Amino acid sequence: MAENVKAPLGQLRLGVNIDHVATVRNARGSEYPDPVRAAKIAEQSGADGITAHLREDRRHISDADIEALMDALTLPLNFEMAATAEMQAIALRHKPHAVCIVPERREERTTEGGLEVAREENSLAHFIAPLRDAGCRVSIFIAADQSQIEAAARIGAAVIELHTGAYCDAHAEGRFDDRDNELARLRDMSAFAHSLGLEVHAGHGLTYDTVKPIAAIPEVMELNIGHFLIGEAIFLGLTPAIHEMRRLMDEARAE
Repeated sequence: MAENVKAPLGQLRLGVNIDHVATVRNARGSEYPDPVRAAKIAEQSGADGITAHLREDRRHISDADIEALMDALTLPLNFEMAATAEMQAIALRHKPHAVCIVPERREERTTEGGLEVAREENSLAHFIAPLRDAGCRVSIFIAADQSQIEAAARIGAAVIELHTGAYCDAHAEGRFDDRDNELARLRDMSAFAHSLGLEVHAGHGLTYDTVKPIAAIPEVMELNIGHFLIGEAIFLGLTPAIHEMRRLMDEARAE
């Protein structure tokens, strides 16, 4: 169980998710573009970590990609995975810096919501114990909901990653009251999680237009951003895309 001690606040980190470099590669069944090359460029461009989600259906990142990333990176790897025996075994074999447990359904286009921790508390506690024992920092991807945060603390997670998708969707669709309500919830639940001794990360759907209010939340220590950055890289290049996101994050933190 996480101790009820506040962790110190610090500089906001940027984790770059390189999943959709692999999506483009797999569209042609070729060897390029290479996700490892993208990860190295992100590293040189100021990223603080690399995120990769090995899905059960291997729709983008492959087992070989995880192995290559572990060999090539000097940055921490955040290994996103479903709570399955297969993924647990892969994580225990590679022992990445962090593992982020996410919900996963084969028919979804992308992760659609947070993990249901409160309902699966017992099984998740047993699932993450070997990962913690192997030295991986365990993160749980959840909605900004008090009961889910409390359950994440009880099972011994070191980190929660708050799902920002509802906030981003409301902004994109012009539902500004909903956006502001969701932002207030993210702020309140970040402070609550921090009070329980959990480190708070956030991500999903963040863009240049939506990142600053999330980056300004003082308890949030890391943002994980992928799809938007890879999309912008098509037009700008990956390095300028990352530099602009970093600029906005730093600007929000300084205000």
